[in-house]
Amino acid sequence: MKKIRCAIYTRKSSEEGLDQEFNSLHAQREACAAYIASQKHEGWVALPEHYDDGGISGGTLERAGLKKLLQHVDEGLVDQIVVYKIDRLTRSLADFAKLVDHLDAADASFVSVTQSFNTATIMGRLTLNVLLSFAQFEREVTAERIRDKIAASKKKGLWMGGTIPLGYEPDGRTLKIVPEEAETVRTLYDLYLQHRSLVAVMYHAKRLGLRGKAKVGKLEKSNGQPVALLADAAMSASAPRAAGFSIERATLHYLLTNPVYAGRIRHKDAIHEGQHPAIVELDLWEQVQAHLKEAGARKRGKGRGRRATISLLAGKLVDETGDKLTPTHTNKNGTRHRYYISSRLIGGAGNEENQKKSGGWRLPAKALEDQIGRAIICHVRDRLPVNLLINPTTDAISKIGSQLDLLGAQSGTKDASAILSCIEQATIRPGAIEISLSPEALADAMAISEDELNPDSRTFELPFQFRKRGVETKLVIGAETSQSIDATLIRSIAKAHRYYDAIKSGETFEEIAESEGLSKRRIMQVIDLAFLAPEIVKQIVQGDQPAGLTAKWLGINPLPSDWQAQRHIIAAL
Repeated sequence: MKKIRCAIYTRKSSEEGLDQEFNSLHAQREACAAYIASQKHEGWVALPEHYDDGGISGGTLERAGLKKLLQHVDEGLVDQIVVYKIDRLTRSLADFAKLVDHLDAADASFVSVTQSFNTATIMGRLTLNVLLSFAQFEREVTAERIRDKIAASKKKGLWMGGTIPLGYEPDGRTLKIVPEEAETVRTLYDLYLQHRSLVAVMYHAKRLGLRGKAKVGKLEKSNGQPVALLADAAMSASAPRAAGFSIERATLHYLLTNPVYAGRIRHKDAIHEGQHPAIVELDLWEQVQAHLKEAGARKRGKGRGRRATISLLAGKLVDETGDKLTPTHTNKNGTRHRYYISSRLIGGAGNEENQKKSGGWRLPAKALEDQIGRAIICHVRDRLPVNLLINPTTDAISKIGSQLDLLGAQSGTKDASAILSCIEQATIRPGAIEISLSPEALADAMAISEDELNPDSRTFELPFQFRKRGVETKLVIGAETSQSIDATLIRSIAKAHRYYDAIKSGETFEEIAESEGLSKRRIMQVIDLAFLAPEIVKQIVQGDQPAGLTAKWLGINPLPSDWQAQRHIIAAL
């Protein structure tokens, strides 16, 4: 007689009661084992391996116990699957069809100990399909009933579970305030109203050491049993409640848009009055929503379906005529290039007053923002030990130095909003840029009181160079005006003087070219550099020459021998 190896599969949808000494899974296994024993005369033998799934719905096949069972079926270790009821195996008709095909391919079958029928006959398969249809119907009705219950409960303002928001902890079917966390929430709302920038709020939250709520959750299941892990070691019983995760952009946006903090409960698109206390006033919450909506609409308008880049100096730049510099951009080969441009250059040609104003600025935005940000940090750092503070102390200088290090790290990335938010106004004119800092913003960035700042240190002037050569531009502000010395050009000038001295001593161009291993034309081209004006040579040696003045450019554009003419040509570079 052929031995039929029987595997017992058990499942329970909820975790309730699984920790009991004798639970539903045990009861199912005993019933299945008894049925297998009753079929001993047919050669049925129960396998010792346990295939259990506790706390998992029958609406999915993603179950550890079931996967293990099907693997053993594929390996030829199981001939018959025994279940208490068919819905223990699956509640889905589509999933059941997959399982039947899987078992047929492995020459295996299954049996339900409480629902006797023969799947080898047409009537047996019909009965099975009917039973599964009712099982799926029961599951969907149960799910719909639960959804309706949640909707009705939220309409009454009850808390129905989910991620616990920062500032609260569960209290039955409502929430109660955690005072220290609630203070963090209020601070974040106040920071957003002050700066109206998620990036700026994140910076100040990091500076103030504000933290989110550490989460506790299920990480994985081991042998079908849930393993609860602490999401952060700081959430242990002895750790302070303030420990948690740093506040990221997505977390901050969710926090600022969550109506829970205004004492309300959201269900899908509807918002209901909650039974829990509010952390922020309703008016404050609505103000934040209005600003967030306005900022989102502005970014969508600028980006035209793509992510827009915020112009961090918008509204803060003016030129020497008092004209504001307006953010604008162009798109070339799919790349966005941002600029700050004098307003009179944007559609102002027909305005008589604009026509009286000469010139105008068109400055690359990224280079301008980065260099001004670094210039502010250098200015504050240079003034720190001297006259940034009215009464400088060692502790204050140390604290500001730490803040400058943090700001310096940020100004080297795309996030320069924190340092540029300190600017009240920047006035650009040929050769210089004057920057005026906001005392309130500067004190906030330095984490000190506004009264500690010396008013004389708020305004300063920096050298400013902006040169164009063809399509290339070079923008240099402050200490960065000292460019690297062009060693190639200096060597070429030295060679030119050596060739000129050789000519004066009686050598010919042909003889010099032969000794140098160069062409006569190249010798004549280089020797022209011996006739550069002395002040131009001095600029080159010191690295102060215009960005366009290179050995290559001089080789293509020979200068006249008249020094005055040379000065005019080079000044235009």
